[in-house]
Amino acid sequence: MNDITQGLLAALRLIVTFDAELWEISLRSLQVSLTAVIIASAVAMPFGAFLAVQRFKYRRLVISIMNALMGLPPVVVGLLVYLHLSRSGPFGWLGLLYTPEAMVIAQMILITPIIIALACQVLEDLHEDYKDFFDSLVVPKRTALLAYVIDARYSLMTVILAGFGRAISEVGAVIIVGGNIDHLTRVMTTAIALETSKGELALALALGFILLAISLAVNFLAQWLKASARRRAYV
Repeated sequence: MNDITQGLLAALRLIVTFDAELWEISLRSLQVSLTAVIIASAVAMPFGAFLAVQRFKYRRLVISIMNALMGLPPVVVGLLVYLHLSRSGPFGWLGLLYTPEAMVIAQMILITPIIIALACQVLEDLHEDYKDFFDSLVVPKRTALLAYVIDARYSLMTVILAGFGRAISEVGAVIIVGGNIDHLTRVMTTAIALETSKGELALALALGFILLAISLAVNFLAQWLKASARRRAYV
């Protein structure tokens, strides 16, 4: 019990004194995850919108695949990225293995299906509600889609936040492709695993507090956006 209390006090001391290692790891985690979310959103949002409004053969199959990929095992993604980026892999010549870029790629693969599937669901619901109305006014499909996006902007922001929450809490894939190298690829989740295995509870707890604070902030922001969307729906 004394060890736990001392660990908690030491963790709080690291946070309030702005320990250099602690904040370096935290900022690297944010940088990697935010980069992955931005790139994934740039790809996934248009594709999700396309699936929501277009009707084509095998559309339902594609949506089902995206829904299934939402539960991709992180270690499998990490293994696949490792095989492609390793020296003997097809992209080994890029030299990306054990770099932050490799971690971004792994997180992108994990969160892209999540953003696609959720964005498609949000926009498809609007499309079903307003399709006949826009058709009666002969509104171009692009204009209608823009209207859907504007109307659902709070919900779509929640979708992006869901992707970010998945990315920043990831450990399995990033430790495989990043290697948990100090001052290069060590992020909060991998550092927590390492420090706990070493019995160094202070840094592990401090990182845990920061990760928990980020997760709560993302959750509260998502709830606020959802409540804002509901309020605007009743206006």
